[in-house]
Amino acid sequence: MATAAAFDFKNLRLENIIGFGGSVPGGLAKHPDGVHTVYSLGSTVVVGTVTSSTKKTNKQEFLQGHTNVVTCLSISKSGKYIASGQITHMGFQADIIIWDFASRSLLQRLTLHKVKVQALAFSPNEKYLASLGGQDDNSVIVWDLEKGAAICGSPASKDSAGVTLSLAYLNRDDNTFVTGGHSTLRVWELNAAQRKIRATDCQTGQIKRIVKCITVDSDDEFMYCGTTTGDLMQVNLRTKLFKHSGPPKEKDLFSMGILSVAISPKNDSVVVGCGDGNISIMKLPKLNIVKSVKVSGSVTSISFDNPEHFFAGTAYSNIYYVSMNEFSPVLKSTCHYSPINDICFPQDSSEVFATASQADIRIWNAITCQELLRIAVPNLECNCIMFKKDGSSLISGWNDGKIRAFGPQSGRLQYEIHDAHKRSVTALAVSDPFNQRGDFRIVSGGEDGQVRVWKITPQVQTLEDAMKEHKGTVTCIKVRTNNLECVSSSSDGSCIVWDLTRYVRNQVLFAPSFFKAVSYYPDESQLLTSGTDRKVAYWEAFDGSLIRELDASQSDTINGLDITTNGKFFVIGGSDKLVKVYRYEEGDVAFIGIGHSTDIMKVKISPDQKHIVSVSADGAILRWVFPK
Repeated sequence: MATAAAFDFKNLRLENIIGFGGSVPGGLAKHPDGVHTVYSLGSTVVVGTVTSSTKKTNKQEFLQGHTNVVTCLSISKSGKYIASGQITHMGFQADIIIWDFASRSLLQRLTLHKVKVQALAFSPNEKYLASLGGQDDNSVIVWDLEKGAAICGSPASKDSAGVTLSLAYLNRDDNTFVTGGHSTLRVWELNAAQRKIRATDCQTGQIKRIVKCITVDSDDEFMYCGTTTGDLMQVNLRTKLFKHSGPPKEKDLFSMGILSVAISPKNDSVVVGCGDGNISIMKLPKLNIVKSVKVSGSVTSISFDNPEHFFAGTAYSNIYYVSMNEFSPVLKSTCHYSPINDICFPQDSSEVFATASQADIRIWNAITCQELLRIAVPNLECNCIMFKKDGSSLISGWNDGKIRAFGPQSGRLQYEIHDAHKRSVTALAVSDPFNQRGDFRIVSGGEDGQVRVWKITPQVQTLEDAMKEHKGTVTCIKVRTNNLECVSSSSDGSCIVWDLTRYVRNQVLFAPSFFKAVSYYPDESQLLTSGTDRKVAYWEAFDGSLIRELDASQSDTINGLDITTNGKFFVIGGSDKLVKVYRYEEGDVAFIGIGHSTDIMKVKISPDQKHIVSVSADGAILRWVFPK
């Protein structure tokens, strides 16, 4: 047996992230080196290698230092620095972190803004960083990058104006930047010697707009401001006067507003991304729309790769690669954008896994992190998924009370069981085949508290029995390898071991907890449970007696639980956002994985025991190397 010292608390190594924080304005940026893209996912800044539409994203590096969700990103002109700002809780200060790109290390942590950092911009010669606070702060601060200290600050807008939302630096002048927001559009001039910034309001006449994004042309002559009204304002930076807005015809205004804007490197057109998923090229100087295309989700980021191509990021966590000439978007990467409810592997395969979220079911290649298949049933939410033992079916439980089985390669519906439960189907387990024809059983649990056993044959699906003892939602079901017994956990504070031949209760376990997960020890002599009481409990499977309890979380619910096949380790994840690997016998933490920004919903160990996959409420999928 290894000594405790050999298992001093260590960090799990994060190998891949599937996900993209698409709701962050400007949250996807192309690095000037032409090789890397930088984007945020929760509290992590990801540096990925994507170069063209033919190459896959595989190598990722992670910049971790934020304590909460990243709200804005900026890359300096040469690519030497990355700046990221975050949100925090009311009454606390939000950090800005300056990262050194070459070493991927944290250089400086700047803290003055309250609650949220709204936007960041580097000066062209990388001497200064301008930062804009959120609604509760509403101040502009200019930082000296060499000293890592604030030079000066000012309220971002007049009292008569609203919240300031966007910020951009000029391309040739270290001392001038612009901000825009609710009925405010200002040009700021910095006097570093006197440690002052002075704002000049742009005159827009009768026009009142909410500016969501700003870009400045390469000559610093005009700035272009995207508005919630759906038009693009052109403002002269020298005279501070509004020139005109486009598109020329009012009927061509962009639906749901302009959320992102970028000027092409040739300086002859502006690319805008809109709330309805529209991406359009507007020709200068008249701002006529020359090309348009629609993608899935609000377009929150546009970043040029080279004069002919750009990347577009959307709120549905999609990243597209778009050619200026053909203007047909290629989907580069995609992920869930809503909470992931469940994850499963086929019995003997670690190369693929499936995830179920509020919007759809997706099957992923675990090595390349590419999506292989997407299954969506309109307006319905999938709560739980399970592969049939031979991998020929993906069985899923839905919030309309139906069980649906799909082909895992085609996505075609194989069969559906109507009225499987009164409300939602919330838990599933699958038995081994019990005859030569390959007939098997599905054990399902529902929001109605019932545990039901279904006999599945190639022709028909029949209900064998319904067991009605739980008073709350059934959260997890596991079947023994001999298929004669199963255990179900419920939010009513009980776990019941059922006899699957007589359909009666064998044992019941009680605890002052909403049970979230239950699992058999590999030899099936013991059970492991977790839930809202923040404890992991060991139980005797034979008589249901409590063996021991571990205080596995200081603060929050434990939602996910899985055990290695040799029984030496188990993995948990929950609302404390940490993936923890425990030694089973000793009951102590061996490894901790830090990377999630929201509640972890489920954790699974791959069948080959080489990786852990964890999924969370923000749609992120994180793949960790299981320690040897």
